[in-house]
Amino acid sequence: MSADSKDIAILARGINKIFNPGSDEAVIALKDINLEVEAGEFISLIGPSGCGKSTLMRLVGDLIQPSAGELRVNGKAPGRARLDRDYGMVFQAATLYEWRSVTKNVQLPLEVMGYPKAERQARAQAMLEMVELGAFVNHYPWQLSGGMQQRVSIARALAFDPAVLLMDEPFGALDEFTRERMNLELLKIWQQTGKTIIFVTHSISEAVFLSNRIVVMSPRPGRITEIVGNTLPHPRDFNTRNDPAYHDLVAKVRDLLRDAHGLEWSESDGNG
Repeated sequence: MSADSKDIAILARGINKIFNPGSDEAVIALKDINLEVEAGEFISLIGPSGCGKSTLMRLVGDLIQPSAGELRVNGKAPGRARLDRDYGMVFQAATLYEWRSVTKNVQLPLEVMGYPKAERQARAQAMLEMVELGAFVNHYPWQLSGGMQQRVSIARALAFDPAVLLMDEPFGALDEFTRERMNLELLKIWQQTGKTIIFVTHSISEAVFLSNRIVVMSPRPGRITEIVGNTLPHPRDFNTRNDPAYHDLVAKVRDLLRDAHGLEWSESDGNG
């Protein structure tokens, strides 16, 4: 597919990122990153701690700028895409305002963008119904479990209908059972909305369960060492994790990570 195709949601060419350039404390975080993500894909970034997964996501989200290379989001510079509200973001912490109700938290970006009150309310209700929290609109974050708070965070990120959803270890702090349930919820949302999702994780099993493609990264300076296609059928459910093809793919990604940094891989290998 041509890099100029309208179906390319994220395009990275020759991306480098150096922190503190020109100083004794200069750190090369990313080197020669080349990646194309088609519209509607679910892509996971995985690699050892400090490999630049989150840095790459922050570059896409215009939270930081590259030192070199070309980066496009929906055919635009990241800054323009941010101004055009082309993407929503979900982080490991739900970052909800404790003094605002669930529905008011979801409505917050719509308030900032000047949506009329009735439209804000209708949109928030629709998003909360999608994440199965329609009965909790008047609750407050402190009344919800960690998994429920993250669902509110996802609803808020989707409230203004962005084309791209950037997710930086959103389920990393959850217990294993809740995390698996949230994986199922996220797949359902992705299938319902057709969003392009870029998902950072340290969990090989999570990356394999969720993704169309898994982007394997090397230790710093972070490079893309392999992009693994995932042909596991949809819909995926708890039984998918019992499929021999699933276990084969988990083993393949683990071997690639082991080869990339020469160490045994741990799925709880810190942050990166």
